[in-house]
Amino acid sequence: MAHPVRADHRGFTLIEVLVALAIVAVALMASLRVAGIGANSVGELRARLLAGWVAENVLAEQRARGTWLPVGMQRGQARQGGIDFLWREDVVATPNDKFRRVDVRVSLAEEESRVLAHLVGFAIHVPVAAP
Repeated sequence: MAHPVRADHRGFTLIEVLVALAIVAVALMASLRVAGIGANSVGELRARLLAGWVAENVLAEQRARGTWLPVGMQRGQARQGGIDFLWREDVVATPNDKFRRVDVRVSLAEEESRVLAHLVGFAIHVPVAAP
């Protein structure tokens, strides 16, 4: 007498388990990649924020001095948030003789060709009245 085969097996086959593990592995790798990209983006945003502050400081120093800026280019270095930056200031004449356009570009010291911040300001020449 043969025993009847039961059709109500419970559980997963080895193939089903391997497919499920492969799907989980792909999902985990994708999430690790996204986390890595996010970490790189945070560093880039931090550098751009600090470079913007350097550009604002350069313009603020020019305004605080109150001197009439000569047309031309100046370069300098600044350290902000533990990062060394290079800045370049281009002073350009405008059609109005009492104004000068000031372009400040800031980049990392090791990547001078890649501008992280660009700020434009204007200098005003106010002649001092004689008493």
